[in-house]
Amino acid sequence: MARTCERQRYSTIRLSAGGKEGDEEDRRMGQSAVGQKVRVEEELEAYPTESVDLRCQFIDGGGKTKLTQVSWIWEPIDGQRDNIAVYHPTYGQSFPNPEFKDRVVFLHNSLENPSIRISDLKMADAGRYTCEYATYPTGNEQGTTTLIMLAKPKNAARVVTVEAGPKAVVVARCEAVEGKPAASIRWLGSVGGNHSTSSTSGPDGTVTVRSEYRLVPTAADNGRELTCLVDQRTQDQTWVYPIKLSVEYPPSVSIEGYDHNWYVGRSDATLMCLANANPAPTTVTWTSVSGPLPDSVVVDGNKLTVRKVDDAVNTTFVCEVKNKLGATKNQITTIVIESLEDQSSAGVVAGAVIGSLLALFLVIGLVTVLLTRSRRQQRRGYPSSGDSIATGSGGSNGGDYGNKARLLFSQSGNGSSNKNGTGNNNGPMYTYREGCDATGTLTENHHHLHHHVAPNPADILLTNDMDEAERRKFAMDDSMDEEERFDRFGGMRGGGTSMQPAYPIAHRGRNDEEELDVYLDDDMESQRDGSVISRTAIYV
Repeated sequence: MARTCERQRYSTIRLSAGGKEGDEEDRRMGQSAVGQKVRVEEELEAYPTESVDLRCQFIDGGGKTKLTQVSWIWEPIDGQRDNIAVYHPTYGQSFPNPEFKDRVVFLHNSLENPSIRISDLKMADAGRYTCEYATYPTGNEQGTTTLIMLAKPKNAARVVTVEAGPKAVVVARCEAVEGKPAASIRWLGSVGGNHSTSSTSGPDGTVTVRSEYRLVPTAADNGRELTCLVDQRTQDQTWVYPIKLSVEYPPSVSIEGYDHNWYVGRSDATLMCLANANPAPTTVTWTSVSGPLPDSVVVDGNKLTVRKVDDAVNTTFVCEVKNKLGATKNQITTIVIESLEDQSSAGVVAGAVIGSLLALFLVIGLVTVLLTRSRRQQRRGYPSSGDSIATGSGGSNGGDYGNKARLLFSQSGNGSSNKNGTGNNNGPMYTYREGCDATGTLTENHHHLHHHVAPNPADILLTNDMDEAERRKFAMDDSMDEEERFDRFGGMRGGGTSMQPAYPIAHRGRNDEEELDVYLDDDMESQRDGSVISRTAIYV
């Protein structure tokens, strides 16, 4: 069964006999005017190569009309009428038009229902088809059906390759060819530009629609996407076709790989010549402004490799890239620096810095320990903070001390002396120390030590109770330490008892202090460095 029309419109029929509606067929077919007796379909749609049925029926309510003949007349355009099929009850069927002769048949051999079928439709078959009766006594009766031929367009889109330039040119085309009715074309994309559309009608009634997209092409537009969309009545959905723009341009060249660390002896230093071009570059050439490339340079396409850096590559390298649209150059100057002892210079420098810091910390720690130990050793001969000798009281003043301290020995009360005329030093020991008072003025502080301080071996050597021979023997005997010498000396002095001061320290009077002050003042001697020291005191 051939495909029939997709859409049909029927006129309403009013029956001439009795004014009643007909059956189902009557409702689908009608007459266009009051009193019309020929029932046909008002409009049909069909596609090429398909078939369509043109129905026709004569309505005679009273049976008084005599039907003589029925004809189908085709009107492709206004004013042109061609008979394509004729039926006579006596003479039978006839197809006078050769274009329809083999494609038209009657569905029924009846004057009352002379419907026909047209096969292998063509776009040119579109037009008005009239079913016309020859009757008696009323004359001719007719009904007309309009056949609309539909055509699906042949859609296509393509890119137009262009060169980058300052003027707007066509970069893409889209078309819907031989469609009926005419198609509509639109564009989607973010490339800018605009489009224009034109239509052309064909001899068979089809319409070809073409659209062109224009823009000012740049290298950045190359590869961007543009989409053509076609809508048409015969299509189930919108036809979509994406296009990638093709813009040609000469090369743009850049050189990469130079890290400003080309030192003498470095191996495999590389440069890359990168080109952006459409079409693709045909040649890439490396040269040097100073002449031929150095012997240590190896070129592989767009890659330049220096096998071993030396002064010969202290130059400017030039890369030239060509394609069919032109040639472009770029250059880079390489500077060769002094060689490094170790290529891992960063690690060496970091190690040296860390080692230096560690050594510095070690030295600081060692100096700190030594200074602390020295100060502790020096303070062993000084009063504690509770027995300050700066004020002569129990440490409430915490006076300043200088860098020199001396021991002073008072002469004995009986004025005895040793063989050398030196007074007896086996008396109370005093310290003398330079310091500052509360106003910052340099002062001399001297106080006697407490009575519980025992004399050391040096004091023993100074006493006048030991003769010269014993003193020398005592001083030169290396087999005894200080304690043994002291014990031996004590044994010589009184059966092992400790040496006592010549007079009780606790009962020293005012005259004694004045005598000591005079002794200290007369004993002072100025030095070149500005300090004042004693000529007789022992400094510890």
